[in-house]
Amino acid sequence: MSQHIYKQLLEVMTKRRGPYAGADIPEFFDMVETLFTPEEAEVSNAMPRGPFTAADLAKEMGKTEEDIKQLLEAMADKGLCSAVKREGIDYYIAVPFMPGIFEYQFMPGKTTDRDKKIAKLIHAYKTAYESATPPRKMTFPTTRVITVDKKIEAGNKIHTYDQMKTYIDKHEYISAATCFCRHEAKLLGKDTHDMPMDVCMSFGPMAEYVVERLGGKRLSKEEAMNTLNMAEEAGLIHMSRNTTDNVDFVCNCDRWHCEVVTTMLKQSKPGLFFNSGFQPTFDPDLCTACEECIDRCPPQALVMADNDVPEVNLDRCFGCAVCATGCPSDAIKMKSKPDFPAPPKDNKELSSAIKASFQS
Repeated sequence: MSQHIYKQLLEVMTKRRGPYAGADIPEFFDMVETLFTPEEAEVSNAMPRGPFTAADLAKEMGKTEEDIKQLLEAMADKGLCSAVKREGIDYYIAVPFMPGIFEYQFMPGKTTDRDKKIAKLIHAYKTAYESATPPRKMTFPTTRVITVDKKIEAGNKIHTYDQMKTYIDKHEYISAATCFCRHEAKLLGKDTHDMPMDVCMSFGPMAEYVVERLGGKRLSKEEAMNTLNMAEEAGLIHMSRNTTDNVDFVCNCDRWHCEVVTTMLKQSKPGLFFNSGFQPTFDPDLCTACEECIDRCPPQALVMADNDVPEVNLDRCFGCAVCATGCPSDAIKMKSKPDFPAPPKDNKELSSAIKASFQS
């Protein structure tokens, strides 16, 4: 009976799409049988699209509300679905593997034997999935870089969506949790390069879920700005969904472990698909040719030119300003890329842009 339920779960996770959607390989079943009990898998299989209550799902499944509520609460705490409270009512939301279940497993930052086992199973599944499926086709970008606006050169137009402070000012509820990519690497015994860990930021209802269910820390606005400053000093990249109006998370990513960054770096021209809309400019009078910017550059887009001033390969450059934040002589500023398009307004516009890119 349980094998039938996990087979159904394969179909469900395939339909939820996203990176690493369901694949009929042994590693999938090894992983989900550890993540989900048979009862939890059955509940996940029955989840509708969009927010729903325990009563809604109980009616659909022909179960008691009390039993379904208990299962949903356990699943939300385990990161197998998300949960929000609206006007005192608990709503639950089905999520794909990514973004969703995989990240939620590691955001609590725990290091138990179970966490280490889950990290190995997820890593094995992702590795096998990549071998069993064609490479992801890069079309319209689903994620974008947010540059460090204090490094933008005077005279350049700065949109509100280009400024991290916009998202902090907009939301009263902000959280920080453990970086899931680096924590997975840590659980696997890999080098995390001494990068800050508790810098995965969420806003609004998502932040409430992270704090209440996944052990995240609620941040004041001042603490949120301090977290950003820490990430920038370390050379991490601000990254979020490629929209302007419904940003509910910001990852602070490294070049070694971040799923988005490492996927982009496999492309011949990663800067075309992952960009902030800004590029670095170098002041030859201030530059000391120390090469700190070259060492820090996540996509390795910089080389030292013959005049002892760095030059940038724009096909690789993310516009992240990691070079600028690490320059000891303040010789690097960011300037707007000409004719760079504005991001889609919301998820609906983003979905339309992605569909259009597949058709072109």
